[in-house]
Amino acid sequence: MARCLSFTGSADWLYRSFFSYSGLRSVRTDLEEGTIMHCWVPKSHKKSKPNLLLVHGFGANAMWQYGDLLSHLMPRFNIYVPDLLFFGDSTTTRPERSEAFQAQCVMRLMAAYGVEKMSLVGISYGGFVGYSMAAQFPEAVEKVVLCCTGVCLEEKDLRDGLFEVSDLDEVANILMPQSPEKLRELMKFAFVRPVKGVPSCFLSDYIDVFCTDHVKQKKELIQALIKERQLSNIPKIVQPTLIIWGEQDKIFPVELSHRLQMHIGEKARLVIIKNAGHAVNIEKPKKFAKHLKSFLVANPVPSSSHQNKYLFWSSP
Repeated sequence: MARCLSFTGSADWLYRSFFSYSGLRSVRTDLEEGTIMHCWVPKSHKKSKPNLLLVHGFGANAMWQYGDLLSHLMPRFNIYVPDLLFFGDSTTTRPERSEAFQAQCVMRLMAAYGVEKMSLVGISYGGFVGYSMAAQFPEAVEKVVLCCTGVCLEEKDLRDGLFEVSDLDEVANILMPQSPEKLRELMKFAFVRPVKGVPSCFLSDYIDVFCTDHVKQKKELIQALIKERQLSNIPKIVQPTLIIWGEQDKIFPVELSHRLQMHIGEKARLVIIKNAGHAVNIEKPKKFAKHLKSFLVANPVPSSSHQNKYLFWSSP
């Protein structure tokens, strides 16, 4: 079958140009012990600005997941956007696959850039990593934003039917689609209103660019995330935390947002956005940016009387 011109590759080039134009530069850092991490870092670090780390999830690379936010956040923060291990240009020969190890590598990366204090945003899998950073390095992480990230899921949730897909192999096949049919299935899970009628050649092109590298290692990341996971073993973080969730999230059901808020306690504030799914940052980018700025710039700590309350935002 004839292949389309690489729209994905062209779009990726545009994102790279935009990141560079926005004041970031692409850097690969050797952390030694077989680990190399790529990160977009400020061309000019300003000491007067706070530092903000943006941690991506599965799917397209970090540029695609955070590109729409740069114009909202760059004026106020020194922005750092890393590729997690086995995504983009970050790799390791070490056998560890836990989010705790990812968090340690990201912290070593920030230390290499001289960043001692930061707030962070984590989307989906990136939220697992960001949460682990906040738990392991409370003196370095100041504020936390977790978006549609099932930190408080338990392995038994798979057996109990909380998720529409309960087989780990099938979960991996959806999150790392290797065919246009599987990519369409992922779009149905991620979006309330997925784009229809996309030619298969465009979907195959996207798969070639984003879904064919490190497939085995990414499956191991998913397995490590869920295996023997119990709420009682998940540490509580102490930082002011904003939790953002799409009401119709089919990957991490909204029940997990309430569980996460209760687990963290009075330092957590929950915002549920209507007419949005797992990819709430893409479906509702203006609302997403609005809540990020409000929380990260202002004093985000709610009083204890608001511990079990949340905000519910409807679509415009």
